[in-house]
Amino acid sequence: MARDTEVLVLGGGSTGCGIARDLATRGLEVTLVERGTLTDGTTGRMHGLLHSGGRYAVSDQASATECIEENETLREIAGHCVEETGGLFVQRPEDSDDYFRAKLEGCRDCGIPARVLSGREAREIEPYLAEDVERAIEVPDGAVDPFRLCVANAIDAEAHGARIETHAEVIDLLREGDDVYGVEVRHGAGPGKRTDAAAGTTEEITAEYVVNATGAWAGQIGAMADLEIEVRPSKGVMTIMNVRQVDTVINRCRPKGDADIIVPHETTAILGTTDEEVADPDDYPEEQWEVEAMIDTLSELVPILAESRTIRSFWGVRPLYEPPGTGTQDPTDITRDFFLLDHADRDGVAGMSSIVGGKFTTYRAMAEEIADHVCEQLGVTASCSTADEPLPGSENLARLEAGMDDFGLRSPVARRSKQRLGSRASEVLETDEPNPVICQCEGVTRAEVRDAIEGSGADLNAVRIRTRASMGNCQGGFCCQNMAHELHPEYDEATVRAALDELFAERWKGQRHALWGEQLSQAMLNYALHATTMNRDRDPASASEDVEFAAFDDGVARGIESRGDD
Repeated sequence: MARDTEVLVLGGGSTGCGIARDLATRGLEVTLVERGTLTDGTTGRMHGLLHSGGRYAVSDQASATECIEENETLREIAGHCVEETGGLFVQRPEDSDDYFRAKLEGCRDCGIPARVLSGREAREIEPYLAEDVERAIEVPDGAVDPFRLCVANAIDAEAHGARIETHAEVIDLLREGDDVYGVEVRHGAGPGKRTDAAAGTTEEITAEYVVNATGAWAGQIGAMADLEIEVRPSKGVMTIMNVRQVDTVINRCRPKGDADIIVPHETTAILGTTDEEVADPDDYPEEQWEVEAMIDTLSELVPILAESRTIRSFWGVRPLYEPPGTGTQDPTDITRDFFLLDHADRDGVAGMSSIVGGKFTTYRAMAEEIADHVCEQLGVTASCSTADEPLPGSENLARLEAGMDDFGLRSPVARRSKQRLGSRASEVLETDEPNPVICQCEGVTRAEVRDAIEGSGADLNAVRIRTRASMGNCQGGFCCQNMAHELHPEYDEATVRAALDELFAERWKGQRHALWGEQLSQAMLNYALHATTMNRDRDPASASEDVEFAAFDDGVARGIESRGDD
């Protein structure tokens, strides 16, 4: 029976996009479906750490070794997505000397470059470290842009013939007897680029092989075919500061615990995190006290955080997995290793495998392992090249450095643009048209926004993850409408307004837990600007009937009764 595609990948996070790229570059026909935008799940809700492996050097040395190997690979193939910040594991007076020594020895055992710094040497690197920090271990941690990396994988997959279908939610697995042969998806109604099916319709997509790469949602997908996948979702909160209080990844050198890492990321610093098991990856409480506790605890390492401005907080869900019968109670004790579940061997159901567990840093290795498995099942002998072939944007970073000032941009804007675009900078920024800055906070230009629209359609949240527009201090208050304006005239008014509403709602969602001090003032300013200039508070001027504005001078307007002296 003819199938629609050779391989169907479920999930548009880092692992799913990595699998699609790997298989497509081997010459297979690939379709990827994702219920939201790319990175809509765990990938888009992480702290941006490129692990050196140091965090696992005592508790999980297999994971630590995988991390340092992939860390080195990603620096080579995805240089425009990685900032080589370095990392410090810092010891406070109450932290264990024995654990500090175990951490150092574990790093060396796993091949992780590590050296000990005195407290004074650590503060020379990071002046805002607490005065009572006694010493630190320096490791090659880094910061990585998960949005840029994921999109780069999807772009390369498409360039090799893959179909990437976002806003396509899997509503059923197609199973006949002991064989899974595809899925049924429902195409979403939100704005975005959908060339294959109309919003609100359903579609059956058949495949020779199905890969379940949905992370924390893998169990829900498996249940559609009566397959039990024992994922244990664990939520963690992260808070974004308005500036970089540190330029190096700061880790607390202790066995485990909440609030133990600060990651410098682009123009901000991200504080993390917590680890609490939840029953449903889509439905769990987001508590204000979690944010406050994290800031208080991390202020012990970097005291200036206590008086710094936060701009938003967000929660992510880890796709933790352990084999049946392990029985680990504390989610912090569950391995961060990944597992390939072949449902033919495991459950007697052919045609599908699931990839679960793992970490963002090891996404490429996870993708390679399952791609090898899929090729074996389909009788394909092509080998993996993703460890050697640069991602789009990272092919020639030397040329990028030489061309920073070539596009009539001020140096800070040019620097940010070339960091985001990598070796695509010339292709995107070289234009005869005016190229103003659309997002002042992040220095995003019109050319970048239009390039992102070309790749993602009217979905402004997809534009956001490609460019970082609206992710700065104002959280879109000053630039959301500018981004929406770039959709005109290709898209009609209703589509543009819906895209703007969706983007602004997403920006507001993360600010709810940061409404104090200067950020509360920023939120009120955003509200005032959008209410008075675009009527986004829906005052009577937006009513369907005509309003006699002159009547407001007398305190009365049609359809609005005067309240008298009240």
